[in-house]
Amino acid sequence: MGQKPFFDEMTTAGGDIRAVYRRIAQWLEQSPPELLASRRHQAELMFRRIGITFAVYGDQDATERLIPFDIIPRVLSRSEWTRLEKGLIQRVTALNAFLADLYGTGEILKAGIVPSDIIYRNPAYRPEMAGRPVPHNIYVHIAGIDVVRVDENDFYVLEDNARTPSGVSYMLENREVMMRLVPDLFAACRVAPVENYPEHLRACLRSVAPLSAGGDPTIVVLTPGQYNSAYYEHSFLADKLGVELVEGRDLLVRDGFVYMRTTQGRKRVDVIYRRLDDDFLDPLAFRPDSALGVPGLMSVYQAGNVTLANAVGTGVADDKAVYTYMPEIIRFYTGEEPILKNVPTWRCREPEALKYVLDHLPELVVKEVNGSGGYGMLVGPHASKDEIATFAQKLKADPANFIAQPTLSLSTCPASFAQGIGPRHVDLRPFVLSGADGVRVVPGGLTRVALKEGSLVVNSSQGGGTKDTWVIDDPQAV
Repeated sequence: MGQKPFFDEMTTAGGDIRAVYRRIAQWLEQSPPELLASRRHQAELMFRRIGITFAVYGDQDATERLIPFDIIPRVLSRSEWTRLEKGLIQRVTALNAFLADLYGTGEILKAGIVPSDIIYRNPAYRPEMAGRPVPHNIYVHIAGIDVVRVDENDFYVLEDNARTPSGVSYMLENREVMMRLVPDLFAACRVAPVENYPEHLRACLRSVAPLSAGGDPTIVVLTPGQYNSAYYEHSFLADKLGVELVEGRDLLVRDGFVYMRTTQGRKRVDVIYRRLDDDFLDPLAFRPDSALGVPGLMSVYQAGNVTLANAVGTGVADDKAVYTYMPEIIRFYTGEEPILKNVPTWRCREPEALKYVLDHLPELVVKEVNGSGGYGMLVGPHASKDEIATFAQKLKADPANFIAQPTLSLSTCPASFAQGIGPRHVDLRPFVLSGADGVRVVPGGLTRVALKEGSLVVNSSQGGGTKDTWVIDDPQAV
């Protein structure tokens, strides 16, 4: 058999089953197509009963839909996970140090490591935060770091999500469904738990409460409301945390503090896990037309009387132009070599890089530096000549707004369909929690899968699905 074009996480190039997947392979061999079809149907019924949906903006056919779920788990060995976890902790530690520096003395800018214009011209940079320290210098309390594999040895970071990363509800619900569907397989594999994530999140949020909150701070989850694409997750997390889910109209500012309206009267709020973008947080500080935020919230925040997670202004750190400097950022703040690699990237703001990108558009993926969700990008190998020509004009008109990367050979995992079992491309979003009591990563994360054969786009808004992610003991230790 010839060399496979993609790294397959289950089978070697020679067709042998990798040790970490042996039990999964045995289960698939022993499961007739009818049983797998029944399991897929059961999973769909469970998700419908739970009510876990995702809104697709601009979709005329369905405002809410289920994210497709694949019943074959994605498996990582404990040693693979340990290496990845160390890299995630290193990266998020550097991201927090970077943000504290940007809004502090700006040493990395003075040193010329990161160009100042990338920061100060960035729409996500918030001058209101300059010189305003946050509790424990932690800006990114909840990070979702998107990683991919292209070979057996290395994980590459595709994107840093430092604003309001979503998807953790799917990680937890996927696990719940798999434990019900295949309990024997789950027990045999001794899968590391993820269900304690809400406990870790609550501890993280409690640890960063203002000192004036005392020993029992009040935490709330702030949502834009039921029409937001991730509203299910907001209500899910509030329920799991045992805290109130609030909208901006439920909160008010009085005498330098934030209060929640309750049937027993006002109650002071100490920590707000906000799932609302900076622009909409406070109409007195940002967009005056925002009906979603809390008037005066920023004044309380800047006075240190409420903690926002994540902090205001974190978006400047997950900009795709800043991403290209992450190896240098890690070295600057940790004095270490990056454990996780960046994907090779061309900064189109640089003339030589722009020339290369324009000459090689059919081979590259080009992204807007502030884009997300798979929108505003060109996937060269799958684009028509007209699309490439149009995108070339966009690039020439505003090169600083774009970065380019090679078309990644994303790893594949087996997925189950009515037609049978076949490989599909995947990425992984682990969730990293940073509090005053340290940095935590639950073993696993959300595996997103491109369900269309040959597709490399895993985003749920672009037709992707999800899988449960299992971290198991190394095969030789079983």
